[in-house]
Amino acid sequence: MKKSIAIDMDGVLADVESHFLTWYERDYGEKFTKKDLAGKTEEDAFPKKGLVKKFASTKNFFSTVPVMKGAVEAVKKIQKDYEIYIVSAAMEFPQSLVEKRSWLSEHFPFIHWKKIVFCGDKSIIDTDIMIDDHLKNLDYFKGETIMFSAFHNLDFDNHTRANNWEEVLDILKSVEKF
Repeated sequence: MKKSIAIDMDGVLADVESHFLTWYERDYGEKFTKKDLAGKTEEDAFPKKGLVKKFASTKNFFSTVPVMKGAVEAVKKIQKDYEIYIVSAAMEFPQSLVEKRSWLSEHFPFIHWKKIVFCGDKSIIDTDIMIDDHLKNLDYFKGETIMFSAFHNLDFDNHTRANNWEEVLDILKSVEKF
């Protein structure tokens, strides 16, 4: 029986950081980089407070997010040896449900709809491994964790860190025969 992995969408499969930066420049005419966001919370990422939530609540935000570099190829490789579940705490932004489902169909058509979980609280997830960028999901997870680097988690080191999908594959190879 294959081990199972829960993979987060936003910040792991979907490059929301780049998208926030693009939308900020588009709407406010000011260019920020990922370095400018480093170590900040989502609430304080931009000069205007709450902008991340505002963008995430806007129609077409999730449908136009770029795919994280290397994600598609890595998930295809991982899927050969693991049972993959895509898990997203999508209930905070209910308009995102249809957009996220459509985005997954477009970019990850090889993931069956029965393997997609949209929830409000990831503490219900019971896979062997979780790959996520948020401590609120990883800290309470009972299995092995891989923290995907994001601007808001750079100051933490209580989970195995992966800076990109290549590093995720390396971590999984080192854990067991991949």
